[in-house]
Amino acid sequence: MESSHAIDLLKNELPFEDDEELVLSETLRAGLVLVDIVNGFCTVGAGNLAPTEPNKQISLMIEESVNLAKEFSKRKWPIFAFLDTHYPDKPENPYPPHCIIGSGEENLIPALEWLEKDPNVTCRRKDCIDGFIGAINEDGSNTFINWVKTKKIQLILVVGICTDICVLDFISTTISARNHGLVHPLEEVVVYSHGCATYDLPVHVARNIKGALAHPQELMHHFGLYMAKGRGARLVQQVKIDSLSLP
Repeated sequence: MESSHAIDLLKNELPFEDDEELVLSETLRAGLVLVDIVNGFCTVGAGNLAPTEPNKQISLMIEESVNLAKEFSKRKWPIFAFLDTHYPDKPENPYPPHCIIGSGEENLIPALEWLEKDPNVTCRRKDCIDGFIGAINEDGSNTFINWVKTKKIQLILVVGICTDICVLDFISTTISARNHGLVHPLEEVVVYSHGCATYDLPVHVARNIKGALAHPQELMHHFGLYMAKGRGARLVQQVKIDSLSLP
């Protein structure tokens, strides 16, 4: 267990402010981006990087992400879902084998399986941490960039796992690409803090795993959000869509 003292110390040394809420309406062309909400990261006991027992932070992320996906789908607003997917002969060091194709780990969690049949959803399997890079096709085109341009998206709302790894890397690259005019007409990248989560690997557990690095969940979640804001993302604690308010 990470100590509350350590968490408080980090937050005092690395403070950040996030906006109270994001209000979405028909007048703003918004797209929802779901990062790696797959069994291998979210379903208890599903694999090497899945939680070993129910986890409050991950459960909240799932609940909020599912609610948002349903609301976007109902309004026929565009959704883009990344699915971490790997082949056995292409390991992703330093992480152990995970989300191997055909294992079931690489598939969306049961509560989001319907996305693959929704005509308003673009699903993209990726074999690397950064979804922006993972969206590059053999011909040099980029599925994510094409989605933004085709749907004329001005704002993306990002949720998913892990806050400090795949979510952060995708956000950082997307903002850099936006700054260089590569993802027109995208203007703003927004991160919903309650819609993100990361994994927990306490120090006392990591010490008994060769090559493992400690990864205290609450600390790294805070760090991921802090870094995202430092890259230029907007952080929000609440999302409002018409009459809907999250959380």
